[in-house]
Amino acid sequence: MTDRQGRDGEVAHRRLRDWDAIVVGLGALGSAAAWALARAGARVLGLEQFPLGHRRGASHDHARIIRRSYHTPGYVRLAALAYRAWAELEREAGERLVVVTGGLDLFPAGAAIPPGPYRSSLEAGGVPYRWLDAAEVMGRWPAFRLEPEVGGLWQAEGGIVPAARGTELLQRLAAGHGATLLDQTPVTAIRDLGSSVEVAAAGTTFRAGRLLLCADAWTGGLLGQLGVELPLVVTQEQFSYFRPADPEAFAVGRFPVWIWMDDPSFYGFPVWPGAALKVAQDVGGREVTAATRGFDPDRAASARLAGFLQARLPAAAGAHDHTSTCLYTLTPDRDLVLGPLPGHRRVLVALGAAHGFKFAPLLGRVLADLALHDGTEVDISRFAVDRPALTTPAPQANYLV
Repeated sequence: MTDRQGRDGEVAHRRLRDWDAIVVGLGALGSAAAWALARAGARVLGLEQFPLGHRRGASHDHARIIRRSYHTPGYVRLAALAYRAWAELEREAGERLVVVTGGLDLFPAGAAIPPGPYRSSLEAGGVPYRWLDAAEVMGRWPAFRLEPEVGGLWQAEGGIVPAARGTELLQRLAAGHGATLLDQTPVTAIRDLGSSVEVAAAGTTFRAGRLLLCADAWTGGLLGQLGVELPLVVTQEQFSYFRPADPEAFAVGRFPVWIWMDDPSFYGFPVWPGAALKVAQDVGGREVTAATRGFDPDRAASARLAGFLQARLPAAAGAHDHTSTCLYTLTPDRDLVLGPLPGHRRVLVALGAAHGFKFAPLLGRVLADLALHDGTEVDISRFAVDRPALTTPAPQANYLV
């Protein structure tokens, strides 16, 4: 779904000062922003350098985890708002998007990601959960093989949201509200003119009142054109699908989404959709750039994942279906980036820090509020572009949250 009408007609007449907002990057966050802006009546132009639905970034594949459990009260509150935003999107779309499976966070003894902040944050937010010992976990889900010291945090509302399908839906709804979305239109230059912003793409210069940069792994290059540098690290990650011998044991309703809260950290899904389940390591890949990344799976990463499954979840390690790659764009503190760019008040930056998909419909609304009203009711102070983790020289990175 791409609006190409504008290439020779409408867009040619709307290139100068005629857009309320230009969104660069139409992955999950950019598509959500285009939807929220267009829904609010704004004149929106979305620009994507690749075909819509491409597999070069972080918004493809079938599934992402959505969860209430997080390590700070602020994120727990944000997750509650995200669930409401997904429900709003479901109402407009007239289809179910959130698949509730329950979520299980597993903490071995001395876990690199300690359980205390998760439990206290859920308690501060009034979110119910259960703490299970290893025997209780294995009693409920016999596929797990755990040492007695492992504890599990069970939260009933955890589940799955669709990645590629959800992003395509946001694009379709944005277009339905009047947004113009152009794919295969790489941005070659951006300029802050003070009273407006200017974007050059595919031989055309566009101007707008606001520019939203939602470009994930390509964010650094775009910010460089404005003289701004952020300490972002891009890694090449991968995820694998396996077909268990007993898929019913891993069916939605019988098996949860889960996260192994240690270093290395792993996560996985029940069988959904089809007959294969998805598993992966979190932040296990090599550092790359958007230009130098590859698409072939890394054998060492595949071996780490296989070893974990054989030790902890052997029944899931069935026939290998396929392995695919993706990109993580990480901030040193693994927090989102969301808000105006210091020194460039008409430019907004949004980055999911490799855990943002679950928040996408909410962040789209926040970006629309910032673009149209210069503020939002959602507390995004933690995610400011000029926070210490992004401005301190040589910041200490911690990606395990």
